[in-house]
Amino acid sequence: MTLPSDIELRRIDGSIATTADYAGKLLLIVNTASRCGFTSQYAGLQALHEKYTDRGLVVMGFPCNQFGQQEPGDDAVIAGFCSTQYGVGFPMFAKIEVNGERAHPLFRHLKSAAPGLLGSEGIKWNFTKFLVSRTGEVVARHAPTASPESLDGEIAALL
Repeated sequence: MTLPSDIELRRIDGSIATTADYAGKLLLIVNTASRCGFTSQYAGLQALHEKYTDRGLVVMGFPCNQFGQQEPGDDAVIAGFCSTQYGVGFPMFAKIEVNGERAHPLFRHLKSAAPGLLGSEGIKWNFTKFLVSRTGEVVARHAPTASPESLDGEIAALL
C-alpha cells in the first residue's frame, strides 16, 4: 500500500509539510516519548540519521502521549529535550495521537499497511518504527524493542 502524498504533517516548530515533501526518500517513522524506557533510542535514531541522511534516509519523530503519559510536554518542551539531551537533528513533528478516533492520518495509513502481530493494527507502545521505501511502500513495522541499530542492515539494503 503506497503512502498518500497529501497527508499534512505539522512540524514541531509549527510549520506545515506534507508527505509529498519526502517523496523519493526512505522514511523511518517513529512514535516517540521523552519519559519512556525506550527514550534512549533517540541516540540510535540520531546515529542512523547521521549515517544515512546523505544517501536518502529521513528519520521522522512523532511525539505521542498515549502510552503511560510519557510525553507530557508541549512541542517547545519536547523540541528542547530532544535537542539538549540527544542532539536530535532529524525532523521532529508536533505531538499526535497514533491510536483511536483521533489518530493522525499518517499513522492510520501505516498501521493499516503494516499490521502488527496477529494482524493487530493498534500501536502497543512508544518507539514503534515503520520503514517506508523510496516508492512510498510501507515495507516494515518494528516493535519498540527493536533498537535503531538493529535496523541498520535493512536500511542499508533499501537505500
